Amino acid sequence: MSLYSTLNANCIKSCLVLVCFLCVAASRLSAQSDSSLQQISKSYDQLSTSTLKKLESKYAGLEKLVQKKSEKMLARMKQKEAKLQKQLEGKDSVAAKQLLAQQQEKYKQLEAKLKNTAGSTSANPLKEYIPGLDSLQTSMRFLEQAKGKIPGLPADKLEQVQALNQRLKSLQTQMQQANDIKSFVKDRQQQLTSQLSKFNMGSQLTGINKEVYYYQQQLQEYKTLINDRKKLEQKALSVLRETPAFKDFMKQHSYLAQLFPSSPGSSNGAGLAGLQTRSQVNQMISDRLGSAASGAAGAAGGSNPLQAQLQQAQGQLDQLKDKINKMGGGSSDMAMPEGFKPNGQKTKSFWKRIEYGVNLQSQRSSNLLPSISDIGLSLGYKLNDKATIGAGASYKLGWGRPFNNIKFTSEGVGLRSYIDIKAKGSIWITGGYELNYLQSFGKLEEISNLDVWQKSGLIGLSKKYKISKKQGNMQLLWDFLSYSQKPQSQAIKFRVGYTL
Repeated sequence: MSLYSTLNANCIKSCLVLVCFLCVAASRLSAQSDSSLQQISKSYDQLSTSTLKKLESKYAGLEKLVQKKSEKMLARMKQKEAKLQKQLEGKDSVAAKQLLAQQQEKYKQLEAKLKNTAGSTSANPLKEYIPGLDSLQTSMRFLEQAKGKIPGLPADKLEQVQALNQRLKSLQTQMQQANDIKSFVKDRQQQLTSQLSKFNMGSQLTGINKEVYYYQQQLQEYKTLINDRKKLEQKALSVLRETPAFKDFMKQHSYLAQLFPSSPGSSNGAGLAGLQTRSQVNQMISDRLGSAASGAAGAAGGSNPLQAQLQQAQGQLDQLKDKINKMGGGSSDMAMPEGFKPNGQKTKSFWKRIEYGVNLQSQRSSNLLPSISDIGLSLGYKLNDKATIGAGASYKLGWGRPFNNIKFTSEGVGLRSYIDIKAKGSIWITGGYELNYLQSFGKLEEISNLDVWQKSGLIGLSKKYKISKKQGNMQLLWDFLSYSQKPQSQAIKFRVGYTL
């Protein structure tokens, strides 16, 4: 065989091998593509229209809350500034006109922007990273763009995905406008403080300072609600987050990817200039602390002492943050008026200030009454971090006379009211007024005569403590009206209970 023939045969063999390799690679890519499409289709199947509607309704409600709070803030600021202007005119009319009247146009612009949430064309109108919001919005954008690749998707579900995606964008716009208002009122507060101090009117700004503080705190509360992933969000992302195509989409199109692009070819590649890569950081940790402290050891299933130390430090930081918040601190950009002790409950919704409780009190049998367990339910409202008022009811379960004659009977009911005031640490001062019906009854009509109800006035101490996610409490109370009761009940009452 000639040299030419040998080379020709080798070339044919090489071409055949290359063709086979390309066919295998194409089949694998096709299989991966089909698998990704199946996972995307599964994500659509898992998302019911009712879930999407609930999510859309949830974020629509948050958007309205943000808008309402911002409008209220601007209105109060304008009202307080108008009051300051009248007071300043009596001292210096020229200064009053220059200082206060010039901001009226700015107020009008901010109010107009609040009513227009559809004006932004940016994919991420909010110039602030909120992880939960970014994940959900990127997921909806991915599903919306994937609709053309999967035939037969329900039209109503596609519409819900588009509606939710638009709602999230609208919420971002509203949050960004709220951030703009926060910056404006904070700057305005500093301007007024600086200028009015010249006229000995610094004390007149107390009301504005409080408004600014509570507005900033309220926005932080809304951001926490947005970032808090509930079951609905977890259900929407559970299947999708495992899809390779979605992971790639997330790396390229999420807001986090815009802040920290993964490759120099990204639009914001210059943003990573001078930053160390993850491998460089891992190598540095390994060189200084040993290979066991690097991420590789943890990934291999071994112990990671550095990770354990970081988690412990994070826990200590969280505890310190809670203490600071309870003492009236907060975000570093929150303006704290001098001598002002904020109410941590003021920015919470009505339902988040409600607490539910259950408690138990028992008394031994007497000549007139059997052994009774008083089972009480209460509903409290937190006035502030150190005071709670509430009301409740109780049912008195008779046990007979243990241990010789045990018998379950209905021995009465009660109505309660109470107030708790924090004294120090976990000790609270508790007071209350109660009405108790202490007779056996079979029908509710038998307890309608209020003249036979027994009156109790209570004062004492409560000890509150944590039990897992619940709060336990022990109460030692003195009934100072017990001495006039017939039959006389126990003057000293001991109750244990839980608050939800």
